[in-house]
Amino acid sequence: MQTILITGGTGVIGRELSAKLRSKGYRVAILSRTTKKNADIPHYYWDIPQKMIEKEAIETADYIIHLAGANIGDKRWSKQRRKLIIDSRVESANLLLDKISEARKKPKAFISASAIGYYGTTTSDKIFCETDPPANDFLGETCRLWEQAADNFEKMGIRTVKIRTGIVLSKQGGVLTKMLIPTKLGIGSAIGSGRQYMPWIHIDDLCRIYVKAIEDTQMNGAYNAVAPEQPTNKDFIRTLAHVLRKPFWAPAIPSLAMKIIFGRMSSLLLEGSRVSSDKIIASGYNFLFPSLESALTDLLVKK
Repeated sequence: MQTILITGGTGVIGRELSAKLRSKGYRVAILSRTTKKNADIPHYYWDIPQKMIEKEAIETADYIIHLAGANIGDKRWSKQRRKLIIDSRVESANLLLDKISEARKKPKAFISASAIGYYGTTTSDKIFCETDPPANDFLGETCRLWEQAADNFEKMGIRTVKIRTGIVLSKQGGVLTKMLIPTKLGIGSAIGSGRQYMPWIHIDDLCRIYVKAIEDTQMNGAYNAVAPEQPTNKDFIRTLAHVLRKPFWAPAIPSLAMKIIFGRMSSLLLEGSRVSSDKIIASGYNFLFPSLESALTDLLVKK
């Protein structure tokens, strides 16, 4: 039985991915601030500031999936918060690299989360692909440093995959649960111009892409994890209202209101371009939920 060591394993994606991996016969272990070695999913202790990881966690890992990182949309982007967002991703990867370099056994692959924020917060007609350079803004710089830290594993001779993830749709938390509140109340409406695109992915598809990254030894480098169909914000909310059989509220929420409430973080809501899924499809991946309506129906309607 092969062991997958996951950082960030208690988050929305980590929990779903752990269940998926276990259903496929993998042993899953998690790096955590608490130790639970006898649990169904063992928790090994790590402390990033103290540069500590239990040796057993690294020595027994056949693969490492690095999901850890402070939530981008959790708080306003103060200077301190921006530093935490970057450090939580980069320093944790650097710590893993250091401990692997000391270990007798190296993992077969290092699979790191990344984000489509690599391409920046901009609304344009361009469809971004994996060969495009990182944007010169906060998210672009965050993802560049995040992926640069992952690339160090490749230099060590470890197959490295970077999953640039779009908006993850899940019943267990995240963006969708927040969007449900006004829509269920019958006041769902577009944000700002409503013309910004929303590259998204169903959490089941995302987890299956991570499994593919483990099992497909031909996968290397960056892959966009986004569904082929990418609606504008206005069309997204309209489809959500349709699936829930609720009205779509025509007046949009003004951009100024979003900027006042969220500050610089409002760019996450007000801007967005399309992102290509061609590379992951060319690798042989078939989406379970290629359309937004099919994804929302599965998450919100099917029992």
